[in-house]
Amino acid sequence: MGEDTEVTIRPADPSDAPAIARVHIASWQEAYAGIVPTEYLTSLDQEQRQERWTEHLRNGPRDRVRTWVADDGSRILGFASVGPARDEDAGRDDEEIYSIYLDPAMWGKGVARDLMRSVLADVTTGSLTLWVLADNARARHFYRRHGFTPDGAERLEELGGVQLLEVRYRRG
Repeated sequence: MGEDTEVTIRPADPSDAPAIARVHIASWQEAYAGIVPTEYLTSLDQEQRQERWTEHLRNGPRDRVRTWVADDGSRILGFASVGPARDEDAGRDDEEIYSIYLDPAMWGKGVARDLMRSVLADVTTGSLTLWVLADNARARHFYRRHGFTPDGAERLEELGGVQLLEVRYRRG
């Protein structure tokens, strides 16, 4: 485990979109190497991702979606988004972590923990779910350490022309 990095967790705004897009792609390319086809990972487009994040952050917090960034004062190190649970069996007050990603250079330095603590402090009613690729052992371990457990729900997600198994985790 690396030493902790000092960060501020704050709500994201549209000006954060380029950094969020950069972190999003770098994290996918590192975390999903060997799980998601390489061609798909190398095709991830910074400009496209930035446009989507800009649009999302401009139009929030519609539908109760919140996005936070981990900022060390000079750059964005990671981000997390949470909103209403999207599953058919979700209760009215259930929420879902849509994304939590870090710059791979920050893995093991306490930044993801700080983001998760902010998410958990914000979600005060219902249960909290998330979907994780079954083959992503590192992420599954992280979620278990934060009180999430698989609830038995699974689904197939198509990425890069390949069907990948996702497992739903629940807390609360």
